[in-house]
Amino acid sequence: MLPFPLCIVRHGETDWNAESRLQGQQDVPLNGRGRAQAESVGRTLKQQFPDALSFDFVASPLGRAQETMRLMRGQMGLAPGAYRLDDRLKELTFGDWEGFTWEEMKLRDPAGCAARDAGKWAFCPPRGESYAMLSVRIAGWLQTLSEPTLAVTHGGVARVLLGLLAGVSEADLPNVDIVQGRALVFERGEARWV
Repeated sequence: MLPFPLCIVRHGETDWNAESRLQGQQDVPLNGRGRAQAESVGRTLKQQFPDALSFDFVASPLGRAQETMRLMRGQMGLAPGAYRLDDRLKELTFGDWEGFTWEEMKLRDPAGCAARDAGKWAFCPPRGESYAMLSVRIAGWLQTLSEPTLAVTHGGVARVLLGLLAGVSEADLPNVDIVQGRALVFERGEARWV
């Protein structure tokens, strides 16, 4: 448990999100809906969680996270570019599976998809990363935090944080829906949506 709040925002929607493509670490830009989501979460935070205005701001270096951060900060009345980057906040990589939909992957690699369905936490796609591996990366990042922080990152990262900071089980984490256009606040061992 952190001794201060941590606010996590998943980047806004991309065309690959809308098409249910495995995005991973591919640098896919926000679409119009994603830009609107980023602006909306900025307005919501300013109104409903104004403490966040004074937090340390950090983002995944992927373009969709950075654009979300800039748009969100603009709506919060903050300088859009005044944040730092951290490579550890990148999405987990799906390796060779990136760019495909789940339906396409079921045809291309039915055995791999079956193995993933049997144990999503530990499953690692070819040249990819498992949730277990991502959890180690994010636990390392958490150890570097020293003040209230707002991070714009990705769905997989937010899922792992739910396990590390709010006690959600490894079996349940891969199936948790991480909403775009909302903020997830971790405080005192609990998580709540703003």
